[in-house]
Amino acid sequence: MAQTSKGSIKRGKPSYFMSILGVTLVLFLLGVIGWLVINANKITKNLKEDINISAYLRGDLNPKDSVALVNYISQKDYIKSYVYVTKEMAKKIYNTGGNESWETILTENPLPNSIDFKVKSSYMNADSLKAIKADLEKQTYVSEVKYPEEFVGKMNENMRNVSLVLLVIALVLAVVVIVLIDNTIKLAMFSNRFLIKTMQMVGATRWFISKPMSLRAIINGAISGIIAVVGVFLLILLAERYIPGMRAAHDNMSLFLLFLFMVLTGIGITLFSTHRSVVKYLKMKLDDLY
Repeated sequence: MAQTSKGSIKRGKPSYFMSILGVTLVLFLLGVIGWLVINANKITKNLKEDINISAYLRGDLNPKDSVALVNYISQKDYIKSYVYVTKEMAKKIYNTGGNESWETILTENPLPNSIDFKVKSSYMNADSLKAIKADLEKQTYVSEVKYPEEFVGKMNENMRNVSLVLLVIALVLAVVVIVLIDNTIKLAMFSNRFLIKTMQMVGATRWFISKPMSLRAIINGAISGIIAVVGVFLLILLAERYIPGMRAAHDNMSLFLLFLFMVLTGIGITLFSTHRSVVKYLKMKLDDLY
C-alpha cells in the first residue's frame, strides 16, 4: 500500500510543473492585457489634459484687471494648469512655429494677450467645453475662447471605441483564463486520483486528504502568479525603454493592483479547482477512476 502511495506521488510531481507552467502563461497573458487597459486609460487622460484652450483678451488690460481675470479662471474646478501669455510671448511662439514674420508689413503686434489653460480630463468633452466657453466669453475682457473642437470630438469618439474593444477583450480573456486554469488543474489532479482514492479507502478524512493538496495549490498558484508578474514587469521595462510615451503612462499604484490581482487570481482559481477535483474523485467509485 505504501509503495502504491509513493508511486502515485512520484507520478503526480511532474504534473505540478506543468500546471505551474500552464497557469503562469495564462496569468502572463492576462497581465499583459491588464497593462494595456491601464495604459490606454492613462494615455487617454494625458492626451485630454494636454489640449490647450485659449481665452483671448480685449485690448491691453491694466495689471489689476489682468490679475482679477487670471484669479477668476484659476479658481475654476476644471483647471489643470494655466499661463498668462502676453503679446510678446505670443509673438515668440508664432515665430518659433516657422511662420513668416509680419514685421515688414505691420508696425504693431496684432496678437492679443491670452490666458492659455488646460482642463482636467473629466471636463474634456463637448458639453463641458461649450459651458466653459460660454462662461468665459461672458467676462468683460474676454473676446473669444478657442480650442480644437473637431479634434476633441474625434479623439473622444476614438478613445471610447478603443476602451470598449479593450474592455471586451479583457472580459473574454478573464473567462478564458478561468477555464484554462481550471482545466490545467484538472489534468494535474487527474494523475493523483488513485492516491486520493487510496487515502480514502484506508480511512483518511476529507480534510486530511484535501489539506496538503490545497496547500500545494496555494503554493503553486502563488509561484505561477509571481513568475507571471516578473514576466509582465520585464515586458513593461522593455516597452518603456524602446517605445516613446510609455514611461509617461507609468502608474505604480495601478501596476501594484494589477500584480496583486494576478497573484490572487492564480491562488484563488488554483485552490478552487484543486478542491473541486479532490471532492470529485472522493465521490467517484474506484472502477470509475480507470
